[in-house]
Amino acid sequence: MVIDWRLLIFVFNTIQPLPRCLFAITANTEPLTQAAPNTMPEYEVKLPLEPTAVLCPNKELESTVLSTFDMPSSVTKQNIQFLNPIGKDIYTAGWSVPIRKIENDDGFDAGDANCKTKVVESINSWMDLPGELNLRVMLIDEAPNNFDNWQGNDWGTGALVELRIFGPVCAKRSVGKWEGIWLYIKVWPIGNRVDTEIDYLVEASFKTECCRTTSIKHDSLISYLQGKGWFLCKDSLKMQLIMERY
Repeated sequence: MVIDWRLLIFVFNTIQPLPRCLFAITANTEPLTQAAPNTMPEYEVKLPLEPTAVLCPNKELESTVLSTFDMPSSVTKQNIQFLNPIGKDIYTAGWSVPIRKIENDDGFDAGDANCKTKVVESINSWMDLPGELNLRVMLIDEAPNNFDNWQGNDWGTGALVELRIFGPVCAKRSVGKWEGIWLYIKVWPIGNRVDTEIDYLVEASFKTECCRTTSIKHDSLISYLQGKGWFLCKDSLKMQLIMERY
């Protein structure tokens, strides 16, 4: 596999502090790289949905969910892996380091953290992602200061020395609209290396460029989902399960 080293620009756009509470709104007001200084801050809300209420027996979204948000029956597959030391120091410190490959895309998706950068990668199939060694080199070389010095000088790059991959998780994303904004629903099948057990987690999300709008939409969407009986009023523990099972 030939790696385009421009992936360096993208990888750290995906490193963001994990939410400290269930319905956290994460604002990328301080770019994690020096790229795109004039881009607008972006706020993202992620809300857990009740899998038994929104999924069919075949683990696809119910037709009522699709029609409610004007979503097509087709989905986009995403191959997502999370990077952490063997001791999970980065996860424990509240950071997430995801990298994902999107079906029918020519490159890795930058997670829309700053300027929606995409980086071309020469790969054998849409499922392929870089290995641990290549990722370790890229991450250490380009670690931003706010990550590297999170718990003291060079803490971040030190944590990346023992980097390993958790995943991949092959998620499916549906795209629709709600109250005039794009709404995404992602189904995460969280497997287990030990046995065949799979937990299906479902997450609805949206993004805006206005903090006040985000707050209003956040509360409104929760109320709407509760009215439908689709809202999961507890933490889905997605990252915890991924860290434990992969």
